[in-house]
Amino acid sequence: MNREEKNEVVLELQGQMQEFGNFYIADTSSLSVEQINNIRRKCFESDIVMKVAKNTLIRKAIEGLEGDSSEIYAALKGSSSLLFSKTANAPAKLIKALRKTSEKPLLKAAYIDSSVYVGDDQLNSLVSLKSREELIGDIIGLLQSPAKNVVSALKSSGGKIAGIVKTLQEREG
Repeated sequence: MNREEKNEVVLELQGQMQEFGNFYIADTSSLSVEQINNIRRKCFESDIVMKVAKNTLIRKAIEGLEGDSSEIYAALKGSSSLLFSKTANAPAKLIKALRKTSEKPLLKAAYIDSSVYVGDDQLNSLVSLKSREELIGDIIGLLQSPAKNVVSALKSSGGKIAGIVKTLQEREG
């Protein structure tokens, strides 16, 4: 691979890192071609893009991101596969599901909205992350809850309120 081809790969990886905003680095070494193809198929089904690149090219692509992501560099050893997804926890869920039948892929690191997670021990934390849509839903639910309580209280005591209003009107009139 010549310098120009390497630059193209780095620019492509940077573009995907910026487009998706989330990526995972996984260790898929020692897996058979059949197992890798199975992972690729499952990635496709889950709207996850899987790329394999050299660690030096991944590092150069990460260096182009905003903020300090240098913690990830320690994870760039051995074979590395990149998993890109718009949903922050989708690759973590996929890795966890795949681990039920195999001890790999292992999570090396993850970059989620400028936060860095390093090590396979972070997998359960990443699985429990809520997606942007889930968070928005939770916020809307919390905002609607007080209004629903007020409406419910008004409906349940509607007869009492009407009686109080009538009494007040009679006193004034």
